Amino acid sequence: MSKDIDPGAPLLDRADERLKHEAGLGGAIRAFLDRVRSGDLGSLPVVVGLIIICVVFQTLNPIFLSPNNLVNLLFDCSTVGVIALGIVCILMVGEIDLSVGSVSGLASALLGVFWVNMGWPAVLAILAALVVGALIGSLYAALFNRFGMPSFVATLAGLLAVLGLQLYLLGSTGSINLPYGSPVVSFGQTMVMPHIVAYVLAALAGLAMFATEYRTAARRREAGLSSSSLGGLLLRAIVVTVVLEFVAFYLNQDRGVPWMFGLFVGLVVVMNYALTRTKWGRSMTAVGGNREAARRAGINVRFTYASAFVLCSVLASAGGILSAARLATSSQQAGTGDVNLNAIASAVIGGTSLFGGRGSAFSALLGIIVIQSIASGLTLLDLSSSLRYMITGAVLAIAVIVDSLARRSRVSHGRA
Repeated sequence: MSKDIDPGAPLLDRADERLKHEAGLGGAIRAFLDRVRSGDLGSLPVVVGLIIICVVFQTLNPIFLSPNNLVNLLFDCSTVGVIALGIVCILMVGEIDLSVGSVSGLASALLGVFWVNMGWPAVLAILAALVVGALIGSLYAALFNRFGMPSFVATLAGLLAVLGLQLYLLGSTGSINLPYGSPVVSFGQTMVMPHIVAYVLAALAGLAMFATEYRTAARRREAGLSSSSLGGLLLRAIVVTVVLEFVAFYLNQDRGVPWMFGLFVGLVVVMNYALTRTKWGRSMTAVGGNREAARRAGINVRFTYASAFVLCSVLASAGGILSAARLATSSQQAGTGDVNLNAIASAVIGGTSLFGGRGSAFSALLGIIVIQSIASGLTLLDLSSSLRYMITGAVLAIAVIVDSLARRSRVSHGRA
């Protein structure tokens, strides 16, 4: 307890008797319902939607929730999921990047050219592709910051230019096969965690969650503010740990948890920490919420925008590299088709606002699982890809409508 705070004094955020303060389990439930009614939905819509999707497809085809299908689903989630993580960054500042699919395709082509055609070590080829992605993001940032070019226009032009460069690099053959059985290809197709590693990581995730929340609660108590009880923190951590351990156990009935999905989740955790626990993350939220207010508060607005553009392009390049590893080829089709749609839809469906200032790294994780679950379910039902496009588009439209209505509700309730 801080020396400046009297232990017997009323808590600072509970001192105003005119404000409503909930206590206990019932109070927590009432507070949650109040937040939902006021438009602060969080991840609730996507979780409910995912449950509905699983129930429907499992009813229509019992293979949907089989361990083998879920392992394949996690492999497929990782490639576009990493790209969606970059989209979360750019949406957080209220901008958009329409070229992430083309940038991922260019990274795939660069991997094939440098590694296979030019004989570079795979690690150097991967680093070179990531550097090119960073340069593309820097160019977008310069066009936006220095010349005021709208991100929509800059990245649309970039989409065409980068796609042309990808086609030029691959030449008349149109594809480059990566060495089958190499560590890069094995990572994208077959490498899974040893069962014990999956169980240990699940336990560490629950422990890390408890440690983070306990530290936050301790700091609030030192500041004289209300905080969650130790029992409540333990209960949440235990529930999360049990769920993760069950997921690991279920996937281990087949091949196990893919390392590629573990990499994706690791990036999500790191990005979540950066967005919620660092000065940079608070700047991203502030700039996306109100650019002028952020500038007057002393935030380096230009740097914040630049970091968002660069991160978005680098993560798009990383997604292209993972996609090439997954398919064992660098081709002209990489990054085309529905990659852009799925990446942007994943971020929005997962809960990141198109209006800026609201979002989470976990939006990419939840959103891509929804998108990939729809694709997997329709594939198992042997339905055409046209239906997948229509259904994905409808889900995206619903997500945007929910976001817009929730934003109106937050404004009317003073929570915007």
